[in-house]
Amino acid sequence: MKAIMLITGSGPMVILTSFNSVTHPDLLRKLEAKGIERFFAHEVPLDLAKQRYGGHFQVVLHDLHETDDLRVLDYNGERAFGLFRLHELGPVITYDPELKAA
Repeated sequence: MKAIMLITGSGPMVILTSFNSVTHPDLLRKLEAKGIERFFAHEVPLDLAKQRYGGHFQVVLHDLHETDDLRVLDYNGERAFGLFRLHELGPVITYDPELKAA
C-alpha cells in the first residue's frame, strides 16, 4: 500500500493505493473517472501517514466500500497539506496526459 498526496485543480488530497505507481494506467483511469485528469503527486511515507491520521487511517484502510487500488484518505486539501511538511514528501511526479501525447 502507498500513500500519495495529489495536488489537483481542486486542491491537495491524500489517497491510499495498492498500485506501485501513481502513473499506473489503471489508477489513472480511476482518477480520471473521479475528474482528476492531471496532477502533481508526492509519495507520503506510509508510516508517517499512519501516524498523522491516527485512527482515521485504519478506518479508511478497512472500509469495505472502497477498493485497495484507490482509497481516499483525505479530501480536505487544507488539512492534507497542513499535516505534512514539504521535506517529508517524496519527489514530485507531474502527470498531464497532453504532455504525454506530445
